[in-house]
Amino acid sequence: MSDWLRSLEGTAQGHQVALLLALAAALLHAVFGALQKGRHDPWLSRAAIDASYGVMAIPFALFLVAWPEPRMWPIFAGAFVIHSAYKLLQAMTYARGAYTVVYPVVRGTGPLFAVIGAGVIFGESFTLGQWAGVAVLLGGIFGLALYNLAHVKVDRDTLVPALGFAVATGAFVALYTTYDAYGIRATPDPFTFLAWFFMIDGLFMPVVTRARWRYLPSSELLPLLRRGLLGAVVAWFSFGAIMLATRIDMVGQAAVLRETSTVFAALIGWLVLGEKVSRGQLGLMALIAAGAVIVEVMG
Repeated sequence: MSDWLRSLEGTAQGHQVALLLALAAALLHAVFGALQKGRHDPWLSRAAIDASYGVMAIPFALFLVAWPEPRMWPIFAGAFVIHSAYKLLQAMTYARGAYTVVYPVVRGTGPLFAVIGAGVIFGESFTLGQWAGVAVLLGGIFGLALYNLAHVKVDRDTLVPALGFAVATGAFVALYTTYDAYGIRATPDPFTFLAWFFMIDGLFMPVVTRARWRYLPSSELLPLLRRGLLGAVVAWFSFGAIMLATRIDMVGQAAVLRETSTVFAALIGWLVLGEKVSRGQLGLMALIAAGAVIVEVMG
């Protein structure tokens, strides 16, 4: 599998595979966000997810993939710090704002910074047409956030700080996307990076949230653990898909395509969380999808 992925790097077939991986990551990331924002405390939801995927990673990291080269340990340390800050900001965002308002802001802030970071670090460049696509996509994402802000009825009293945390979270999305793309390219076997990343990354939130578990009703423990297990599976495929996409193709383009997750998030908010979706929101979601198509076609 690793040899096949390496053979795709920089090829036309690799570009098509990366496109599919980025779109799959978009759908799965929207599901992941809804799982964290849903019925339970977002801090505990994230802790249950992280603990689950950390435990799942142990046999892969220790027995099934090659051990990391010495140069990878500082990279893992940096990833741990960046992702820990991201998770804290994400939990503070979801604890204060309606999902359909804050999620588009988080995702809209990320791709612009990710494209710029990919240009600086990896020497990638977008055509003028692709930048137009980015503008269309970001216009749709932030338009959706503003529309939701004007019409949402829940969490109004904490929405302003929630939006501030959402912007900061989006900046860290761009940071970890670019940094992790560097990390997964630094080792010959991409699955070594993924397995060890998940095992190390699963440590932080369970420790940070240990005091909160005392306030969880005993009747909610099993449902939360089930949510954690489901979220862990989603996280493995979502993060794994986008990281493999950045390994075999352009980081910036994969980051932009992943932000079609906003469309999926709105649909999940409507179908699963019971949040209404109007014609205006559907139009803005179409704009997001159009921006992603423009980026792909003009590349």
